[in-house]
Amino acid sequence: MPGRFQCRNVSSFSIALSLLALACSSCGTVRGILTSHPAPTGAAKNIILFIGDGMGFEQVKASGMYATGASGTLSFEAFPFSGSIRTLNAEGGVTDSAASATAMATGAKVSNGVISMSLPGSGIPLMTILEHLKSEGKSTGLVTTTFVTHATTATFGAHEPSRENYSSIADDYLNDARPNVLFGGAKYVTQYAAAAAGYTVVVDRAGLQALDTEKEPMVSGQFGGDNMPYEIDGLGELPHLSEMTRTALRILNNDPDGFFLMVEGGRIDHACHAHDIEQAIWETIEFSNAVAVAMEWRNSHSDTLIIVTADHETGGLHVLANNGAGNLPTVTWGTTGHTSSPVPVFWWGINAELVSGTMENTNIFNIMINSSAGSAIADPDFH
Repeated sequence: MPGRFQCRNVSSFSIALSLLALACSSCGTVRGILTSHPAPTGAAKNIILFIGDGMGFEQVKASGMYATGASGTLSFEAFPFSGSIRTLNAEGGVTDSAASATAMATGAKVSNGVISMSLPGSGIPLMTILEHLKSEGKSTGLVTTTFVTHATTATFGAHEPSRENYSSIADDYLNDARPNVLFGGAKYVTQYAAAAAGYTVVVDRAGLQALDTEKEPMVSGQFGGDNMPYEIDGLGELPHLSEMTRTALRILNNDPDGFFLMVEGGRIDHACHAHDIEQAIWETIEFSNAVAVAMEWRNSHSDTLIIVTADHETGGLHVLANNGAGNLPTVTWGTTGHTSSPVPVFWWGINAELVSGTMENTNIFNIMINSSAGSAIADPDFH
């Protein structure tokens, strides 16, 4: 499709021109929407949370430089409200994705490796934002570029003492949380199990695009047997994150009570662990494309809150020089692991004006639940 690349050996010039057009188009559309539709007041019928796994301030900066020649140019950087998020785990140490995503999903700090359970503590499940809003009659969805039982996604729809309990996480999805949309890599979620649980199963872009989104209330998109491929390597017959986001919105929008959708750009983190700045940039740009899809959709759905953030920073990335559009910026890396650096957060919609300065990642949950119609903050522990 136009503006996409299927292999790593395309010319830098072609990359620069295509990414420049794509990024500028997305950002320009968003800025126009923001100008003509200021943030409303009231309750949020729909809440969309985007999480760039491992995406710190420097990852965002580097991606804008590569896409357009300037930082500050990704779609979500046009949002009217922004701040930063502290990401430390329950013990005050450097977080992993399980602990940080649990904080956003439940409003509670936990230990690394824990999926939405009160650990340290009683060990009982922590009610997630997905479960809260589902109990209010809203539809729900989870979309990721990793396999769907990976840690970040799992914290919104499962309860396990270990992030590595992948089969149990799959059971939690299909039998308990039952999100209406579950898109990502298919590892540990089989076509048979999903179909038996009442899901329509699609396995490629063609199947996704052929869905009658007006008539499909429960869809499992099982795209490849593991993590989805990196953008720069080409996705073949599989959909891009922006395409999954568009279809998820079309399905969830059928619910008159509204919806909750979490979309993760999961492979930004993997690229940063490997110190592959090119892969990290391409993943971040596609993540920005997915946000732009949601922004265009929100143009006719002003009762919506959109949040864009990260679970943690990966790699200790630091940008040294901007080398222009289509050229990789000069960077250094500080670690192959995660860091304690605060990560960015961008908001547009209901209660977005509450964001300023630096806050705890648990506040993501608090603001989401207070922004939703009929919601009230409660003790996050439940039986």
